[in-house]
Amino acid sequence: MQLRCPYCSEMGGLNVTHSHMVATHHDLLRTETDSESGKMYYVVPCPLCGLSYRHRVKPRNRNPRFLSEFRKEIALVAFDQMLYHVVHEHPDAVGVKVDELRSE
Repeated sequence: MQLRCPYCSEMGGLNVTHSHMVATHHDLLRTETDSESGKMYYVVPCPLCGLSYRHRVKPRNRNPRFLSEFRKEIALVAFDQMLYHVVHEHPDAVGVKVDELRSE
């Protein structure tokens, strides 16, 4: 299955597109820490519908540098979730045929 990156016109398979998103669009990923609870989150926006996917990051300890030290790993997970979203919610916009989804 080939698809178009939701952030630009780059084309590739799922793995290639995922790697491209992490390498090229990592600046779109936001991380935040709730000042009261100390809980950490990543936020990645969908350019097609405006949804921002926000998910809690669960470090094993309270390392205040966790978000910066593990930014690449967090980006891998965040863009994986965004790919899942765009393939299932916006298949036409990224060039995926619904029949291709059924056969995989």
